[in-house]
Amino acid sequence: MDNSSQSETQAIQNTGLRGVTIASTKISDVDGAVGKLVYRGYLAKDLAGKVSFEEVVYLLLYEKLPGEEELGQLKKRLASERTLPDELTDALRTRPKDALPMDILQAAVAMLAHHDPDAKEHSRDAALRIAIRLIAKFPTIVAAWERIRNNKRPLEPNPELDHAANFLYMLTGVIPDEETAGFFDTCLVLHAEHSFNASTFAAREVASTKAHMYASVAAGVGSLSGALHGGANTRVMQMLLEIGSVDNVENYVDNTLASGGVIMGLGHAVYQTDDPRAHILAPMSQKLGKRAGEGKWYDLSVQLEKVAKKAFKNKKGKEIYVNVDFYSATVYYYMGIPADQFTPIFAISRIAGWAAHVIEEQFAEAAPKPALYRPESDYVGEYCGPEECLFEPIEDR
Repeated sequence: MDNSSQSETQAIQNTGLRGVTIASTKISDVDGAVGKLVYRGYLAKDLAGKVSFEEVVYLLLYEKLPGEEELGQLKKRLASERTLPDELTDALRTRPKDALPMDILQAAVAMLAHHDPDAKEHSRDAALRIAIRLIAKFPTIVAAWERIRNNKRPLEPNPELDHAANFLYMLTGVIPDEETAGFFDTCLVLHAEHSFNASTFAAREVASTKAHMYASVAAGVGSLSGALHGGANTRVMQMLLEIGSVDNVENYVDNTLASGGVIMGLGHAVYQTDDPRAHILAPMSQKLGKRAGEGKWYDLSVQLEKVAKKAFKNKKGKEIYVNVDFYSATVYYYMGIPADQFTPIFAISRIAGWAAHVIEEQFAEAAPKPALYRPESDYVGEYCGPEECLFEPIEDR
């Protein structure tokens, strides 16, 4: 292979489809140059703290913010769909206690399809019904597994609580205070959608085959479980615990960059400025830390961001920016959520976006009609030289 062919092949292999437009969407947009995230025309930063997660669910699924009656009806539907089939809860009890939470969630999504007759109906209405069920049941699955793996009885959902508060209750057994529930609700709003990221693309690719919502969403969960997509805030918290003190920040940053390592929570595949969501999460972390009497984790994060940004610019000659995972880590930690559940919590929120994308992929009314995703590849195998290999029977090999 000549040098030009090698370079072309390398370029193809390393793009990761960056810069390639796959499809059109009305759901959301990310403008990385200016740090702007839009949900169906609304800036996410304008919605955060002002609307509930349920309102964002309505916006993503039905293309408009709900009125009071519409929101009330959606909340009732979500509350009525929270309970898991007994067979699924029994199945969770048979899983090894050290199973990865994201693997549990992916398996549970697939099993839910067995209990839903709508999975056999290919229509927009059926997909919307399934979407509501999945959005309602994701928190129940995550909370149930957390309790089961700790030898505790899963709690029944509380229909009197909103989506965010109910999850924290099912997870801990304690009804959260209004401020904590409100902060968690805002976290769900901020993570609900982010255009064609890896997990959304995975869900849409499966949906393009006309597979049902459960199969498509299970693919999204599987994609999110990968270290290059989900789990960054878990590793942020592990990093903070390793550093331990503000006094250790400079040495940690110097040693990490000198060894070619990365500072988790800094840098993003899309944003060329600070992630706008991080600026909303940071003050939440500060308030929760003060309430817990453990503000050092917030203080450590602030110092780490400052030192790492300066060191990166000095070493690399360019800026690096904070992303959403940097401060969501301490927000969840202050809420008492185990670090390995941070990614499932991301999924509790992102299921709203995945569902909206699956519906758009399969039932978009605008032309051109959605098509089966079938990209090309560049075959680089040369096992027998430039010609095809000559088959030999096994006795002659």
